[in-house]
Amino acid sequence: MLETAQAKAKHIPMSALKVRRVIDALRGMAAHDAMDALSMMPHAAAVPVRKLIRSAVANADELGLDVNSLYIAKIVADEGPGVMPGKGWRARWGSRGRYRPIRKRSSHITVVLEERLDS
Repeated sequence: MLETAQAKAKHIPMSALKVRRVIDALRGMAAHDAMDALSMMPHAAAVPVRKLIRSAVANADELGLDVNSLYIAKIVADEGPGVMPGKGWRARWGSRGRYRPIRKRSSHITVVLEERLDS
């Protein structure tokens, strides 16, 4: 049975779509290569994703896994709760004077690392 290490980050204050744009490039990558790639990405979502992968690598080290053979087996970004502030109202383009709430979105990110078995 494969040993896995995981880490979760909840209530990250950005939309899940923006986070998914970053994590789609990382699936299947080695953990240390993914952290190098994230340090070069210009997206704001790269910062919390890099911290999360670093946390998952530290969890794997505590479990006794080989840190150099870890790869990203699963990484997902789900929608978190949205905050609709009391004064957050804005007229929309083409809405004929009507207004809609400003939606503050958040996301939950989960990463699972596994050891790559050399055959």
